[in-house]
Amino acid sequence: MSLSIGIIGLPNVGKSTLFKALTKNPVDISNYPFCTIEPNVGVVEVPDERLDKLAKISKSAKVVPAIIKFVDIAGLVKGANKGEGLGNQFLSHIREVDAIVQIVRLFKDEKISHVEGNLDVLRDIEIVKTELILKDLEGVEKRLAKIEKEAKGQNKEAVRELEVLEGIKERLDKNEPIFSYLKEIQDEEKIKVVDSLQLLSAKPEIYLFNSDNLEIPQDLRDKLEALNTSYLIVNLRDELDSSELTSQERTELEMSPPKLSELIKKSYEILNLITFFTIVGTNETRAWPIEKDKSILKAAFQVHTDFGEKFIKAEVINWQKLVEVEAWVQAREKGLVHIEGKDYIVQDGDVIEVKHGK
Repeated sequence: MSLSIGIIGLPNVGKSTLFKALTKNPVDISNYPFCTIEPNVGVVEVPDERLDKLAKISKSAKVVPAIIKFVDIAGLVKGANKGEGLGNQFLSHIREVDAIVQIVRLFKDEKISHVEGNLDVLRDIEIVKTELILKDLEGVEKRLAKIEKEAKGQNKEAVRELEVLEGIKERLDKNEPIFSYLKEIQDEEKIKVVDSLQLLSAKPEIYLFNSDNLEIPQDLRDKLEALNTSYLIVNLRDELDSSELTSQERTELEMSPPKLSELIKKSYEILNLITFFTIVGTNETRAWPIEKDKSILKAAFQVHTDFGEKFIKAEVINWQKLVEVEAWVQAREKGLVHIEGKDYIVQDGDVIEVKHGK
């Protein structure tokens, strides 16, 4: 499955610096708004020591980690929902990603201009949040106008959708993101309606505070607690410098491990993902992302369409147990490998070998 994370925020907060540190790709980093117009896209490997250990015992010629695509989207400004600062174009880029990392500036630097004229963290968070919500409200109101007519004709599907749309509009009118509303919905049909709208504020989000100080103000902590959101505090300039060094050079300079690997892991968490592994003899060891609580049949389809369509059964073992015995044959002999049917729910760290028809 293809995963994409959009990097958003006001202009000049460090979005392109983060992108470059994550992907090692050269991008234009300049001190003026809209330096990035077309989004930069880069692929980042998901760090996973389990994959390395499995590859070591299987002596694989090829090791394939799970990946996340990061998209560096141009800075949003107040009024973006009405097209200010190419806002409509930039907001459409956000619609295409699975989740959002919002960069918020906490550092002070007179040489780097602030689009609002001064640093105010709570205001800056509110600007971006409001722009996403206003754009969602615009789309929901258009949809409501159409569905209300259909619901008057007693169209059952329209009546159900109308109920969901009214609930969404009520939240948006209160300036509340739809992501929290999604958590409350238990009805799958209602979730499908929300998903079909591709709402910007429904996307899971991580706040990354670009700061040279590991402490954040108490009023900001209170805000984050109210939003019930995930966040990190990172000095992006230091991370960029660190990303250009080898692990040995970082050790010699007594530098801390890069914090951006934590961002990648958090991205996995907010997308509700786990990892399973496959080993193809000595040819390949691969990590695969999959949503939690999905069946092994879903995993089989991810590996190959034929595996899903012609699925018979699967052999499964926890990665750690396999590493301990060092070989699949020994694992079978010790009874550590279990046979599962198509309804088995994949667990994080499962090593799976699908048996399928021809």
